Amino acid sequence: MSAYAGPVQDLIDELGRLPGVGPKSAQRIAFHLLKLPTADALRLSRVIEQAKEKVAWCKRCFNLADAPECAICRDDRRDPTLICVVEEPKDLVAVEKTGEFRGRYHILQGALNPMEGIGADQLRIRELLARVVPEGIKEVILCTNPNIEGEATAMYLARHLEPAGIKVTRIASGLPVGGDLEYADELTLGRALEGRREVGGD
Repeated sequence: MSAYAGPVQDLIDELGRLPGVGPKSAQRIAFHLLKLPTADALRLSRVIEQAKEKVAWCKRCFNLADAPECAICRDDRRDPTLICVVEEPKDLVAVEKTGEFRGRYHILQGALNPMEGIGADQLRIRELLARVVPEGIKEVILCTNPNIEGEATAMYLARHLEPAGIKVTRIASGLPVGGDLEYADELTLGRALEGRREVGGD
């Protein structure tokens, strides 16, 4: 039986479904929200509602966007022949902070992970392959995380991009194996981008 009244427990349960939020954190956040002035709590609610209504996936690269295409895809100053492939929008933000990359992106929305039931069909791999010829892509930089899932995804993409005859590179060392791009500092990630290497399909 719940220790809290229905609405309070419902709030704790919903917060507990967020990634990285355990039961104690959910309870702490719920109590904080309940202590807030009503206007502040409602403002948070409205912002969430507006984000869900107005933000969708860019139809070209699958970044978060408030228009059919994201700001990066719409930017004519970016090199359209160079694509950096990342797992999540947060990884795009990490690469952008380096100031080293002036091409465009493709967000896979995850990485291959058979144990979690995530195969190629659950990712935006088909859409990436469909961009290569029509957009005249000359190089694809595989900037997936340097962990088991990220490496497996990079190798899978390299094999499938090879027949197109384009240059396929992988970010260089400088990032710790098993780490996440999200937590890399700008200098380390910038050096990794500069030192990227070509990836063979076998």
